[in-house]
Amino acid sequence: MNPPSATTGRKVCFMTGASGRLGSEMALAVAGKGYTVFFTWHNSHEHAREMLEKIQWISPESRMVRCNVSRPKEIQAAFQEFRKHFDRLDLLIASASNFYRTPLGEVTEEEWDSLVDTNLKGTFFTMQEGAAIMRLQPFVSRIITMADISADLVWENFAPYTVSKSGVVHLTKIFAKSCAPTILVNSIAPGTITLNPEKDMDSPDTMASSIPLKRIGEALDIVKTLHFLIESDYITGQVIRVDGGRMLQ
Repeated sequence: MNPPSATTGRKVCFMTGASGRLGSEMALAVAGKGYTVFFTWHNSHEHAREMLEKIQWISPESRMVRCNVSRPKEIQAAFQEFRKHFDRLDLLIASASNFYRTPLGEVTEEEWDSLVDTNLKGTFFTMQEGAAIMRLQPFVSRIITMADISADLVWENFAPYTVSKSGVVHLTKIFAKSCAPTILVNSIAPGTITLNPEKDMDSPDTMASSIPLKRIGEALDIVKTLHFLIESDYITGQVIRVDGGRMLQ
């Protein structure tokens, strides 16, 4: 039996981080655009299963696999599982990410590894595996990474995180140059989007006051940018900030 994508002709997306706050909305949006979604999960099988069921209401052949993206061997195993079911890769979204406060002078090796290995190393090896499939295809495909506006800011209490996102920006440009012209590689850099009450210490009003558009971003703002990059044919190597003008300060 041929893989599902061969029989249906549907485009296929491989995504990490699809069960996160933003990632879940992005995964549903991609499914709504007609893609079959194959996504990785790591911590909560119950939450991932709920996410898969939502996606399958839109895209029934979608699947998931457990993968700790900080470990390249697990990324390779995830792609091996992917190849068992699909014969094409149209879109790769590297969205898996860790984020938490690490005051300068108090950063532990464990915290550094947790942030940099997941955000940067994981993104690199995910892109490398995906690009290896895409290079052999006779059609244009796309890779989208998730950066952060903090890559261009100086946050003393988030050094490992901001360093990892700076690396993602550079990786995006390297892959864009290397993979042209058949693979378009771009990045989305969110600003303040949907506050996390467990990690954001300032009030919504305080956060919004520092943004020229005077509001905190929503997941829909990221989804619209994702749609734009999926449909664009002449953009590669770019980092699109979705920050309400916050970087204008």
